[in-house]
Amino acid sequence: MVADTEVLVDVVMVARNCARALRRTLERVPRRGIRSIVVVDNGSTDNSGQVARDLGAVVLRAPKGGYGRACRRALRHLHALPNRPGIVIFIDPLGPEDPAGLPQLLAPLQNASAELVLATAIEPQRNHSGVREKAMLGLIGVLYGHNFTELSGFRAIRYPALVALGMSAEGEGWDVEMMVKAVRLGLHIAEVPIARMAEASETPKRGKGTGRKLMRILRHATAR
Repeated sequence: MVADTEVLVDVVMVARNCARALRRTLERVPRRGIRSIVVVDNGSTDNSGQVARDLGAVVLRAPKGGYGRACRRALRHLHALPNRPGIVIFIDPLGPEDPAGLPQLLAPLQNASAELVLATAIEPQRNHSGVREKAMLGLIGVLYGHNFTELSGFRAIRYPALVALGMSAEGEGWDVEMMVKAVRLGLHIAEVPIARMAEASETPKRGKGTGRKLMRILRHATAR
């Protein structure tokens, strides 16, 4: 899957009480060319961590804080490895995107046409973005001049670019922060259509944490 064998690819997932969805997602991730799958147990009270271990993932714990803090826990782990990754893939176990589409997501990174790649609906008519998500995307377009199609949790980014972004969000604003900082930094951004899983929700709850996400959008628009 990775054309350049020297490019190490690691996957990061954050799990909180989603054992069933996590199992489904892990089972559908193509393993060829992937060095590791890192699952951060974000304070689960179910068996999410054990499910991840049983399916071969590296399991870390981030019992306090939100999604962003859990992602940063995973990045500290990757940064401490003797060989750091060339590409990091983020997958939301509760997202509708089919992880089997991972090779398509990686393609723009492999051919050096992009530094950040986001998944979008393979059929535009199936993009059931909620009102809040559309409002956030519209605000990003007005303030940053870049029109994203979706606020997707399924994304891949070159590790040096990720480090350069200086991510700081501790909660649900992580995904939005990555997008707006990537625009500000001038990263080459691509969107790739990825199929949805038949059993996934038609209306993913991407409006969660709207207030914090809006603050991230506005904060970085005025930052120098």
